[in-house]
Amino acid sequence: MPTAIAVTSADMALPAQDERTVSAVVLQDLDRQPLEQALAGMQTLIDQHGYVIVVCSQAVPRGVQRRLHTIRSLLESDRIALFRPELPPLGLAVLARQLRQLASCDLSPGVLASAGRLLTHYIHSGAVLNSVTRLDRVPVGLKAHAKSWVPGSQFGVIAHPEPQLVRIGPEATLAGPEFGTWMLVAKGQLQSDWVTGTLAQAWNVLGLREAALPAESASWWGTGKLIEFCTYLPDLSVLYQLVTSVRQGTCHWCGIDVIGDRCVFCSATPPVHENHTPAG
Repeated sequence: MPTAIAVTSADMALPAQDERTVSAVVLQDLDRQPLEQALAGMQTLIDQHGYVIVVCSQAVPRGVQRRLHTIRSLLESDRIALFRPELPPLGLAVLARQLRQLASCDLSPGVLASAGRLLTHYIHSGAVLNSVTRLDRVPVGLKAHAKSWVPGSQFGVIAHPEPQLVRIGPEATLAGPEFGTWMLVAKGQLQSDWVTGTLAQAWNVLGLREAALPAESASWWGTGKLIEFCTYLPDLSVLYQLVTSVRQGTCHWCGIDVIGDRCVFCSATPPVHENHTPAG
């Protein structure tokens, strides 16, 4: 069985991109079920899949976050990776699906988990908002400047990879990806065709699809009146090439193969070796 890719709600499990994409494991209402039931469910996943990668939004309720850490601690398992990148919910759902695509390949669990950090660099995530007064996930300077604008305006915001904020108007523009991508759009309680028309055209997207707005998006962006969007690489062959082209190493603590300096499963970093100069 391939490594399990888990999400914390059903709306974070996007439809499969291709026939090889493995199904997401949905840890629904994790903080509401008895602890014993949650522990048993996670242990079953480990027994069936060997390793579990939980992709979790930073806007997830604190109860869910605490429960995940409790489960991992009580099971004393280095086979559970808790991955919480600084991506808005829609971008995170896309990343989880990319990991589900890669889970069908011959990647080891450590490399697959590490691939999440790598692939975040290729996702551009943003939204159109009716207000930025409660937006606290872009630099304060941008928010303070936005407060001086006329009430009732709409704002284009990029949260990742680099924060951007503009008031939408005839000359408004946002810097986008410099490579070919698809765009996914999730509409909340806001009417605007700026994303699907102006922005998608400016970014030269290769295709456009729509999805349901994740429940956590309103909390993440500070308003329910929004349209969330992100661009991504859809092709498994491209994703696989990106991951396998990066140098791999071995975690000195748990021994699994990894990409980068930190093991996603045991959280160990490479030991620091001091250079000792012999006395002359």
